[in-house]
Amino acid sequence: MNLYDIRVSARDGSDVSLSMYKNNVLLIVNTATACGFTGEYDELEALYKNYKDQGFVLLDFPCNQFKEQAPGSIEEIHQFCTLTYNTTFPRFAKILVNGEDEHPLYTFLKAEKGFSGFDLSHPKGKRMEEKMSAENPDFASDPSIKWNFTKFLVDREGKVVQRFEPTQSIANIEALLKTLL
Repeated sequence: MNLYDIRVSARDGSDVSLSMYKNNVLLIVNTATACGFTGEYDELEALYKNYKDQGFVLLDFPCNQFKEQAPGSIEEIHQFCTLTYNTTFPRFAKILVNGEDEHPLYTFLKAEKGFSGFDLSHPKGKRMEEKMSAENPDFASDPSIKWNFTKFLVDREGKVVQRFEPTQSIANIEALLKTLL
């Protein structure tokens, strides 16, 4: 299986093949509207606007799996994001990123790039690491998605290049993104 074999649900429930994004650099993100990282929508939108004309697409997958921080319907989430953060990048139906019912997209992504570590210089990095370590002492070797706003950067051929945890800087993503464009 490769990324382009995977199908996802659009906001309206229609079936979408990720093959429609071939030849683009992708940033795939699991998001939440009531999370301490929700402010990243501003930075993500700026990244999208700066590079979308060069073949960059940001794919937003709301996920309510972490402390139910993506409440409401997908249309309520979309309205919140567009009104509050002026987002214009593609947003899809809610998704599960871990567990028995996780979406095949996230099964694929996690198999390609496991947990990459929290940035401990980030204001929330040390707290995230302590929280995860308390829940699972072996969390660092577990490829599961740890929290909202985990990002996967994918090259034009559909290869997962890098996984970025929510504490990692958008500037680091942008630096790598530029090399792929």
